[in-house]
Amino acid sequence: MGLAGLLIGGAVSFHHQKLPKFLVISFGVLAAMALVAAYLLTLP
Repeated sequence: MGLAGLLIGGAVSFHHQKLPKFLVISFGVLAAMALVAAYLLTLP
């Protein structure tokens, strides 16, 4: 979950720096995948 937070922070930072959209979107997708992985690891 911490990794997802760092990735979202990077995406927001890249958005504010006016970097290409594919970087922002890719960091967002990676953050979503990290959240899904963290959820799946907590299942019994």
